[in-house]
Amino acid sequence: MDVKRLLLLIPLAVLAYLLVVQWNQDYGQPNYDSVPETTQRSNSAPSSNSVPSSNVDDGEGGLAVPSTTSQPNAVGEGIPGDTESETSSRDFIAVTTDVLDVRIDPHGGDIVYAALPQHKLSLDSERNYVLLSDNSSRSYVARSGLQLDGQASRIAFTPENTDYRLGDNDEELSVDLTADVNGVEVIKRLTFERGSYAVNVNYYLANNTDAPVSARFIGQLARDNSPDPSSGVSMGMNSYLGAAYSTPDARYEKIDFEDIQASNFENREALGGWIAIIQHYFVSAWAPPQDQLNLYYVTTDSSNRNVVAFAGPTSSIAAEGEATLGATLYMGPKIQDYLEQVAPNLRLTVDYGWLWFIANPLFWLLDKIHDIVGNWGWSIVLLTVLVKTVLFPLSAKAYKSMGRMRKLGPEMQRLKEMYGDDRQKMSQEMMKFYQKEKINPLGGCLPIVIQMPVFIALYWMLLESVELRHAPFIFWIQDLSVKDPYFILPILMGISMFVQQMLNPTPPDPMQAKIMKMLPIIFTFFFLWFPAGLVIYWVVNNIISVAQQYYITRKIENDPTIGKGMKTK
Repeated sequence: MDVKRLLLLIPLAVLAYLLVVQWNQDYGQPNYDSVPETTQRSNSAPSSNSVPSSNVDDGEGGLAVPSTTSQPNAVGEGIPGDTESETSSRDFIAVTTDVLDVRIDPHGGDIVYAALPQHKLSLDSERNYVLLSDNSSRSYVARSGLQLDGQASRIAFTPENTDYRLGDNDEELSVDLTADVNGVEVIKRLTFERGSYAVNVNYYLANNTDAPVSARFIGQLARDNSPDPSSGVSMGMNSYLGAAYSTPDARYEKIDFEDIQASNFENREALGGWIAIIQHYFVSAWAPPQDQLNLYYVTTDSSNRNVVAFAGPTSSIAAEGEATLGATLYMGPKIQDYLEQVAPNLRLTVDYGWLWFIANPLFWLLDKIHDIVGNWGWSIVLLTVLVKTVLFPLSAKAYKSMGRMRKLGPEMQRLKEMYGDDRQKMSQEMMKFYQKEKINPLGGCLPIVIQMPVFIALYWMLLESVELRHAPFIFWIQDLSVKDPYFILPILMGISMFVQQMLNPTPPDPMQAKIMKMLPIIFTFFFLWFPAGLVIYWVVNNIISVAQQYYITRKIENDPTIGKGMKTK
């Protein structure tokens, strides 16, 4: 390459880099302004007009429960769709703990807003991340109710207070909502615990009538089709947004929103289990008692929201008798230790894809390293060193094969020139040459073949790990879960890949050689949008590979026995 061409390419490369950086600043970041504002806190006491003490039926069959054989949409709307104008006039109950900031609608006692103080909206924002909300931008709520004597109507509760805060010395906070439903005294109690994203929701029923009544707990999650505010674009590979459920027969099964809209889900009864709506980093889930038989179903409501629900077994309450019905609601990050405490297999909502059997131990090891070093970026570096150490015996064989091909390249080129017109004869002579010099022509592909499953597993592990969200590394890398804002890491990755190619033998096919030269550029382009944590792994992986390959290549080149005694024709 002449000097004039080099002087032309350098400013073009700098200009292209600056254009990509500017594009990233203008269009590559999430539009946080589109996230709905926090539901306003109301400290005023509820009036008798806004919160009636009677059993209210909205006329929409909101909590109707399908049978185990009928289609969900044939029996009702799932959840009543309160409009923003209807709910804005109500006095929501505000509950604040160290990890949750929620609003409860006294009409039904549903959680219509949930923010997470420990997780900010963005790295440079003071606003809390909002998981549940119900407004014109996004509708995502967690509802629960009772089916009394077969009537699945909404209960308008009277709260004791409208503002609850977990004190500094308190470990638990209870919110009681009361109502009288045709002689049945109902107390709906939501119990919050310090440091927990799980809320225990219990109905305490006292039948003050002279006849038995039946009661059934119903838990529902309703979400519209709005985009996931916590998910960014990463070369088209996005985290799952949709519903899921678990039963003893199906530990973790997804239900796409499209299937809910098309009613492509058969109602099923199962002992224990859970239902959930999953998005990137966060999940909401209802987990009923694991020793009871529950009915799981999906439907759509009057606002065309996707509804996933469960209904517990029907309990009979004798006259003057009492009963307690309940379930656990989780609203928070997908941290495996937290999820496992709520229900069996709920940790599987941290979805590592089909290579979970590789990703799970990798995350376990990454977590253990983090316990020691305290920095997720350096933990990734040390994890990469350990992975490369384990894979070195296999990689060494490949590097030796490539080193031999590199040293014996002149002889291979001579055979090609000698038998170039007779491809069959050339292939025969090349195979004899490979066997004699103990060269594996496919050995150079072995490192990539070995590393690709690990690479894919690491990709999904780093993509799904909420622990890396807003986790800093060093200098300009302040969030390992998003792309490098200045694309320095991908460029370093491309350079390391180019250096690694220089240590490899030149492919005999000219077209193949040109393709190989383009690979560093292609991979650099792909990695521009990969999470910084993943690019750190790949950069460190390439640097270690270069060092290993250079050592083995130099050792082979200095070995006088390799290539000794070759025939010259």
